[in-house]
Amino acid sequence: MSIENSNSSGLSHLDEKGAARMVDVSQKDTTVREATAVSTVVMKAETLALIQNNGLPKGDVIATARIAGIMAAKKTAELIPLCHPLPISAITIDFNPHDEIRLKISATVRTKSQTGVEMEALVAAGIASLTVYDMCKAVDRGMTIESTQLVEKIGGKSGRWNREE
Repeated sequence: MSIENSNSSGLSHLDEKGAARMVDVSQKDTTVREATAVSTVVMKAETLALIQNNGLPKGDVIATARIAGIMAAKKTAELIPLCHPLPISAITIDFNPHDEIRLKISATVRTKSQTGVEMEALVAAGIASLTVYDMCKAVDRGMTIESTQLVEKIGGKSGRWNREE
């Protein structure tokens, strides 16, 4: 079995026979790489006000969701089967009300490695969103996680990528 970085299908996680495999990144340059993902939680206006005023019975929603997102980013390779374990240099997670019913969660992850941190940023934003839901479900079971998406990646061979607004 050979180890190649691509195959006829163009999908790098498949070998020439179509079997799943971890991509060999040993020949890639080690560079600083960063990715930002955003997730939006839609809820009742009253729920968002409770979050902002730290008025929920389970405690500080923002602090708990931030820690959950950070922990999740560090465990991405354990959750996504073909992800490389990465030496994460920094993780920031910000929470901003988008309007009276939407909480925007932004997760930025940085590393100096041979592969990017897009999956780590997506996992961080997603788990932070799920934690907000868990912390608030007693008062608002109708919450929705509207979207979780990559919005920017920096570094590596392909350079910078930004989601078009």
